[in-house]
This record gives sequence, C-alpha cells and structure tokens, in this order.
Amino acid sequence: MSQQHHPDDDQLHKLRHSLAHILAQAVLEVRPEAKLGFGPPVENGFYYDFDFGDRPIGPEDFPDLEERMQRIVKARQEFEGFEQDLQESEAMLGTTDQHYKIEYARELVEKGIAQGGRLTFFRNGPFLDMCEGPHLKHTGEVPKACFKLDKIAGSYWRGDEHRPMLTRIYALAFPSRDELKEFLGRRELAMQRDHKKLGAELELFFHDDDVGVGLPLWLPGGTAIREELERWAKEEEFRAGYQRVSTPIITRAGLYHRSGHLPYYAESMYPPMLVDEHDEYYLRPMNCPHHHKIYASRGRSYRELPLRLCEYGNVFRYEKHGSLSGLLRVRAMCMNDAHIYCAYEQIGEEFANVMALYDRYYQHLHLSEFRARLSLHDPDSPKFAKDVDEWRRCEDIMRSILKEAGVDFEEEVGEAAFYGPKLDLQMKNLMGREETVSTVQLDFLMPGRFGLTFTDRDGSRQAPYIIHRAPLSTHERFISFLIERFGGAFPTWLAPIQVALIPVGEHALAYADELRRTLTERLFRVELDDSSETFNKRIRTAVTRKIPNLWILGAEETAARSVTWRRYGVKEQQRLDLAKALDTLDALRAGRVMDNLPETAWPQI
Repeated sequence: MSQQHHPDDDQLHKLRHSLAHILAQAVLEVRPEAKLGFGPPVENGFYYDFDFGDRPIGPEDFPDLEERMQRIVKARQEFEGFEQDLQESEAMLGTTDQHYKIEYARELVEKGIAQGGRLTFFRNGPFLDMCEGPHLKHTGEVPKACFKLDKIAGSYWRGDEHRPMLTRIYALAFPSRDELKEFLGRRELAMQRDHKKLGAELELFFHDDDVGVGLPLWLPGGTAIREELERWAKEEEFRAGYQRVSTPIITRAGLYHRSGHLPYYAESMYPPMLVDEHDEYYLRPMNCPHHHKIYASRGRSYRELPLRLCEYGNVFRYEKHGSLSGLLRVRAMCMNDAHIYCAYEQIGEEFANVMALYDRYYQHLHLSEFRARLSLHDPDSPKFAKDVDEWRRCEDIMRSILKEAGVDFEEEVGEAAFYGPKLDLQMKNLMGREETVSTVQLDFLMPGRFGLTFTDRDGSRQAPYIIHRAPLSTHERFISFLIERFGGAFPTWLAPIQVALIPVGEHALAYADELRRTLTERLFRVELDDSSETFNKRIRTAVTRKIPNLWILGAEETAARSVTWRRYGVKEQQRLDLAKALDTLDALRAGRVMDNLPETAWPQI
C-alpha cells in the first residue's frame, strides 16, 4: 500500500482503505500464490493490483470474491498496526515471496521515507499488508452492501511499461448502500448519455483514422448544432458592441516568440512547417496574437475604447494521445473567442458585462451546475511574468468584481495564464467530474509585448488592458456538454432535424410534400418519411433519432389543412391548423425556446 498520510478522521478514506485489504484477503483465499502490488483508495472506491501468474482472475469471479468479502466483514476482524525494521520486514514478506512489497520496502528505507527506517504494517485476521493506514477499527464497521467489485484492467508495476503487467481489480465503495445505488444509477445514465455514444447514434460527428486522432469530422446534424450556436453568439455579440474579424489559421513563428507562447507552449503546438527553406510557420493554437495585430494595425484613440474584437476561429493544439476524448478533448477546435481592449478605468464595467453575457447564455440553456474558480499566479513559478504589482492589481480587480456581482468563487494559486489572472467556469458532467467549460482572462502583459497603445484624453500614450473571453468555449467541448446534458434531445432551434413529416396513406403524400417545401422555404430543417415502413415503425424511428417535432398527416389533416403534432418525450398530441402550426414553429425558433425541457414541452406561444 502507498505510504501517504491521510487525516485519521477521514471516514470514507478509512472505509475504502480497509476494503482494499478485505479484497486482497479474499483474493488470497482463492489464489494464495498471488503477489500483492498496491491497493489505495481512489475516487468512488479503491483498487488492488495483483500478479496472478498463470492463474488469472476475471469478472466471472466477482460474485465469489464479494461473498468472501462479506464473510470477512461479518468476522469483525480488528485492524492492528505495528512497526518493524527492514530486515524483519524482508524476512516476514519473504515467507510468501511478496517480492513487490519487498522492493517497495527497500525503496522507502533507502530514500528515507520510512521514518527511522521503520516500516508500518497492518494485520486483520490472517491478512497482513505493509501500509501506513488509517483503517476502520474492525471489518464489522463496513456498512452493509456499500461496495461492489467493478472491473478489471491491466497495470504495469510502478507504471513502468518495462516492468511486469499486473491485474488491477477496481471496486466501488460508498458510505451506504443507498449512495452506492445512486452512483450506479448516475453512471448508467451517464453511459446512456455519453456524447461519444450519442454522437454516433444520432450521426452528429465521427473520427476517422485516415484523418487523424483528435480531429473530428462534423456530419450535417452536428454542423447544424454548431451553426445555430454560432448564429446565436453572433447576434448576442452584435448587440453587445462586438466587431467581427477573421484571421488566418497559420502564422510565422516570430509571432509566438513575441507573445511568449514559444518555447513554453511548444509541446501543445503542432510542429512547425518550413516555408521558403528558412521560414517557420505554425498552425495557431489560439487567436489572441492575431487579434493583437489587428488592434496594432493603426493608431488608436481613447474614443475607440473599449474595442471588442470577436471571431469564431479554428485553432489546433497537439493534445497528448491519452488525453483525447470524443469532443471533450480534441486537436482541432473552433473557439467562440473575443478580446476586449480597454482603458484601466473601463475594466470593471467590461468585465461585469462579460459576466452578464455568460449568465445569459447559461441561464437560457439551463446550465446551472458549475462553479467559479479565480485562478491566480504563483510568485515562485518561472511561468508567470514578474510584475508583482500588476498581478496584485489585476487579481484584486477580478476579486472585487466577482464579489460585487455576488458570484461565489474559490481561489487557486498557480492556475492563472502566464499573462494574467483568469476566471475559470468549472462544469460537472453527470458523474460529477469537473471540466473547464469557459474562461475570462485579464491580460496586462501582451500590450507591452505587442506595443499596443492608445492616445488618451491628455494626448499621452497609454497601454490598454485586454480581457480574453470565450463564453461558449469551443464548439467541440460545449456541444459535448449539451449532448450529455440533454441526452441528445435538443430543443427545436438547435435540433439537427426540427420537424419530421409522417404521412399516413398515399392520399397524404402530396400534402406532406407541400409542407416539406413550405418548411424548407422558411429555412427549417425538415425530413419527409415516405418510406414503406409501417406507421408505428416510422414513429419509433423519429423518436429514436430524438426529433423534437413530429407532424402526422392523414386524410383528416389533408382535408382540413392541419397537422397532428407530437412532441418528443410527450404522450399527448395536439391538432393545429397549418397556419397556427407554422407560427408556433417560427416562435419556437425565433425565441430559441428550450422546449426540450419538461416544463416547456408544450410551450404557450
């Protein structure tokens, strides 16, 4: 077991740590020749690594192991700790040839980690393990049915691919049976709503080996969602006084040397392209330097500030292969980016306006489960600019604005950008795992590096401050959150297919085709299902594809020029005359109504 200190009063840690020992004891009952690796508590449970030699254990053995664990729990075995020196420890571990433990014991002593050269062991019943603790008083303190063996994976000893491959048994453990049951329910829902799974089923995006890992290809359905989000952002930004710009996706290396991204950010950038035998060009990992160049393209006056430049810009980052995941972490992304150039006295108002914009987006989308993190610099880290006064000034400004706006936030040292502090909005997925969905950054460094100035009222030359913001993150990351949050069931305005027309009988085909042309002319994404499948099969197909609106067209609807309207996830249906149905559909789109939520399933338009 890992010899790291944990507070003795951490009951959940004690529970999971003790259960790891109980699992190992159960395993040794059926595989007494197994060699023990590490078995620490982890998020949601614990694991233990074993070397089973030529007698492996698989998931089919879990019921037997769980039954043995329950017997150990009922035996109320006490956890008894004791210490001994290396020589005694080697002799004791050698009796069962626990060579992994012996190797680790020697390392702890040689590196001085084991205080006074003494190693700590815990015994419960016949089981003995080298670990620091803490544990429960006895196995009987394990709550009933609070754990479950979960899965098996391979793990190299000490994480070294040149060392033996061990078998890692993962288990879940919570303070009670109900909490375990709740977690399993949330995990099942998360698996059903996994954006990678739904992205394939709903034909939103895919990856192709010939194109490359981390480079998603957007299908028509996913592209529709992207474009609707972008249209919304452009409207909001236009109303807020932003000006749109467009900049190239490659640039000469000198631009990133000037900004400071090279060499410090080089690991996250694609390798340079050599042009004209000596000139290096990079795919851009961010839009900032290009926007700074637009600001610097001519002289600026205080009358132009704040200057708000925005762009949906494609950027490329060389994320490590192991970190890539669906749309959440990719190597090519399109960012809802903007940079606000303002005078010092304008920072407060501009920052508050940005926060209000974020709030409008998130409130409208019903995204409420996130926390704010104020990311500060670390004065001892070489990563950050050394202007202590500017750091403190900018951090105080952001802190004051957040408090005034009533935003609850936590502070974290060392998480700032190298050019200034930032506010990270951390959103949880269905399993409670946090990801940064968007940021706001206050930049005091780049104006100096790029020579950005403006003429102030008194004729003096002043450097602006820069607010970097991306409320809708990247299309890729933001859409991954929306897919999982909505389970793939998007509101009418965002849905890849907004209306499915389902004619009943040959006599309704002409009317259905007329409506298809009418809706297309009004720029709705519509599909006419005139296949030979049964009516019920066509309904099921539309429901499986999570199309929000089904218009059923039969003889009565054709004669009355009406539609029978069925909503996704709603049992009741309504008969509307065609003019009213079209007006309602227009209103759902124009108002960007979140009609995928239960309370607005039949919105009153």
